[in-house]
Amino acid sequence: MEPINLGNALASFDALWSPRIVTTVNDYDIRVAKVRGEHLWHAHDHTDEFFLVLEGELEIALEERTVRLGQGDVFVVPRGARHKPSSRGGARIMVVEPSGTSSVGDRHDEVPDHVDATTGHALGEDV
Repeated sequence: MEPINLGNALASFDALWSPRIVTTVNDYDIRVAKVRGEHLWHAHDHTDEFFLVLEGELEIALEERTVRLGQGDVFVVPRGARHKPSSRGGARIMVVEPSGTSSVGDRHDEVPDHVDATTGHALGEDV
């Protein structure tokens, strides 16, 4: 295994809301994504979801509040919690979740065309 530069990983694709798997630790994917605009309301019934903002700002709407994250901030959405990530100006994020977890969760609103409903694409994979 060789070191992976997250900046280079993020520079290798342009698609929004389309996470790339940078590496795997035990049974967890370390994913990076570019985001802008709104994702969709969804929930992961069986896992928490870890967010780290690498660049920009990310908002995560929850049922009872909205969490605002800036560069270097982390937040964990608890399993089963409905949430909706968004970023007005765009952000680059890292997400950690069990391998095979869909980016739209187990329960979700209708998936719009601009949202890639995926379990993560391999880094360097054309989509």
